[in-house]
Amino acid sequence: PLRYPATCTFKGNAESEKYQYIIHGGKTPNNELSDKIYVMSVVCKNNKKVTFRCTEKDLVGDVPGARYGHSIDVVYSRGKSVGVLFGGRAYIPSAQRTTEKWNSVADCLPHVFLLDFEFGCSTAYILPELQDGLSFHVSIARNDTIYILGGHSLANNVRPASLYRIRVDLPLGSPAVNCTVLPGGISVSSAILTQTNKDEFVIVGGYQLENQKRMVCNIISFEDNKIAIREMETPDWTPDIKHSKIWFGSNMG
Repeated sequence: PLRYPATCTFKGNAESEKYQYIIHGGKTPNNELSDKIYVMSVVCKNNKKVTFRCTEKDLVGDVPGARYGHSIDVVYSRGKSVGVLFGGRAYIPSAQRTTEKWNSVADCLPHVFLLDFEFGCSTAYILPELQDGLSFHVSIARNDTIYILGGHSLANNVRPASLYRIRVDLPLGSPAVNCTVLPGGISVSSAILTQTNKDEFVIVGGYQLENQKRMVCNIISFEDNKIAIREMETPDWTPDIKHSKIWFGSNMG
């Protein structure tokens, strides 16, 4: 069914020109949450018509539950690749539901899931640096590293100006996952991230408070594996954008 999920691009290796789309989770128009994971690929391009194939992927192990507002990315290390899933929201457990709170959602636990698409297995990691669940954050994958920026914590109703660097090492044995808290984060949720060149991204839109849209834009640049975030010149927003209650990412309702 139609949904708004977490999506990422997956290449066989970092230099490959062929790629697939990995789609996980999401919320349907009927407010149902999905735990499905799909792999979508381009079958052929003919006369400007593109044909896609979408297959459901089964996972074993620490399978991430149904959620939305999370992120999924792919990292590459030592010639291998793995998916990294983090954050999101889910309905509270059935045992905690009441008539008044039947559709209440809560932050997912701040676990980092490594998804091996080749063998169909998933492993959850608990990192001490990640104490709170986050959703609608920004994630950027570069080689063997993922940067988690901003997001919204439902439990505390805050958008922390956080910036985490999660590095994944894929030796012959078990993967190694470590997290570092970096300075210089920004408070933002539900923003759009666009890559403008190999080492530069732009963040547009989102929220900085519950009812306050974020009208400034940021440039994220990388140099020698160091990340820098700075404000860019604000566009001349149209009246529709200035006065609308819903911003680019999604409303917090």
